[in-house]
Amino acid sequence: MRHRVAAAYSTAAPAQPFNVAIIGSGPAGFYTALRLLERLPVTRVDMFEALPVPFGLSRFGVAPDHPEVKACQDRFTEVAHYPGFNYIGNTEVGRDVALADLKANYHAVILAYGSHKDRLLGIPGENSPGVFSAREFVGWYNGLPEHAGLDVPLDMAEDVTIVGNGNVALDVARILLADTSRLKSTDITEHAYEKLKTSKIKRVRIAARRGILQSAFTTKEVRELINEPNVYMNPLKDEYLDQVRPFLPVLERTRKRLVSVLEKNSKLARPEGVEKTWTLDYLISPIEIKASGNGKTLESTTFEVNNLVQPELSSPARAIGSGQHVTFKNELLFRSIGYKSVPLEGLHTGLGVEFDQARGIVPNTDGRVAPGVYAVGWVKTGPTGVIAHTMGESFEVAENLIDDYKQGIVGTEQNRPGFSGIKDKITSRIVGWGDWEKIDAAEKTKGLSEGKPREKFTSVDEMLNVLE
Repeated sequence: MRHRVAAAYSTAAPAQPFNVAIIGSGPAGFYTALRLLERLPVTRVDMFEALPVPFGLSRFGVAPDHPEVKACQDRFTEVAHYPGFNYIGNTEVGRDVALADLKANYHAVILAYGSHKDRLLGIPGENSPGVFSAREFVGWYNGLPEHAGLDVPLDMAEDVTIVGNGNVALDVARILLADTSRLKSTDITEHAYEKLKTSKIKRVRIAARRGILQSAFTTKEVRELINEPNVYMNPLKDEYLDQVRPFLPVLERTRKRLVSVLEKNSKLARPEGVEKTWTLDYLISPIEIKASGNGKTLESTTFEVNNLVQPELSSPARAIGSGQHVTFKNELLFRSIGYKSVPLEGLHTGLGVEFDQARGIVPNTDGRVAPGVYAVGWVKTGPTGVIAHTMGESFEVAENLIDDYKQGIVGTEQNRPGFSGIKDKITSRIVGWGDWEKIDAAEKTKGLSEGKPREKFTSVDEMLNVLE
C-alpha cells in the first residue's frame, strides 16, 4: 500500500515555479526571500542589486564598532545558498534592466531598495561648505562607493552640531568622538580611519526640536555614547527633565529606562583631563546656518527655541516656536533628520505605480502595491526601526504574498519564466553570488594583514577587478 501511494504522488504534475524578483539586497530583501523560500518551496527568487556587493544597510549603514548587528549577514549568506535563490549583482533596475521587463517575466516583483535620499532642513545656509548629511558620512566611513570621495574637514573643526536625535545621529557623534585606536580593528575603511586620526573635534551638540520623550534613539545607543572612554556627557538642562516628570508614573518601561539613564548621567561630574564632550539639546529648531568664508567650514548655526505642547502622554507632542533665538558656534553640521526613498525609473510607466513624493515611499496596503507588486522595508514604511524590526515587517509582507499565491491572486500566469526571460536584456556585467564570494574573500585577505575583519573595496571598479 505504501508503494502504491508513493506511485500516485509521483505521477502528479509538479507545480510551476513561482518566480519572484526582489529589487534590493539589504535586510528587507533577504528576510523576505528567507520567508518565501522556507514557507513556499515552489518559489524561485532572483535578487537584483545595483552594486556588485550585497547586504545594503547592514554593510553600509551599521557603525563599524557594531559587528554584532552585522551578524545577520551570516543568515543572509545561508539564504543565498538555498536552491531557489539567485543573486544578480551590479545590475541597477531601471538602468541595466527595465522594470517593465521584470513585470512581464515574473509572477511577483518586490520593491526592497530602501531609502537613498536625505530629508532636508530647508533653511538658509544649508548648502554651505561644512554641512553634510549623516547618511553620506556613514556611507563614507563604511565604504559606500558613491561617498568614497567625501571630504569632511575634520582637522579644521572643534565644534560640531548634529541636527536630529535618532540612532544614526548618535552613531555619528560616537565615531567623531571615539578614540580612533579603538576603531583600528573594525571594518572601517582605511581612508576614513586615517582621516579621523587628524580630527580636532572636541565638542558635539545633538539638537532636537522636541523633548526627551520624543527622542528617536534607543537606550542602548545613548548608553554606549555615555560610556565612550574619555568622553563626557554634559548635564541635561533641568527644564528638559522637569517636562518629563509629570509623565513618569505612566511611562512605558523602555521610555522610563531612557529617562533614568539620562538623568543619572546628568549628575556626574566631568572627570579631570577629559577634553571631549557632547551635549543633548532639546526644544530647538535650526533656522539659519552661517558659513565661515574660508570655503571649508561654518561659523555658526542659529536655532529658534521651541515650546513643547503635549497636554497628556497620549497626545501628539508639538514643538511651537517661541520667537527666541540662540546661536551656537560650529565649524561642521551634520543633518540627521531622516531618509526618504525615490522612485525607480519606470515605476509608473513599467508598473503603473505612483510614488508618494511627500512621504518618500511607495504607497501600499500591508505591502501590497498593485497586482503582482509588493514593497518591503523602508521603501514601504519610511526609514523607521532597527534591523530586527525590518525582519518582522518583511516576514509579514512575505506571508501576505504567500496568502495571495494560495488564493490564486498571483502565480497563475503561465508565461512568467523569470531570469531566463530577461538575462539577455541585462546590459551590465552581472555579478553572481560566486563572484561576490571572491570579492568577499579578497576583502578579508586584505583586512587580515591589517588586523581587521576586512578592508572594503570602495569603488565598483575595484570590486570588479577582483573578478578579472
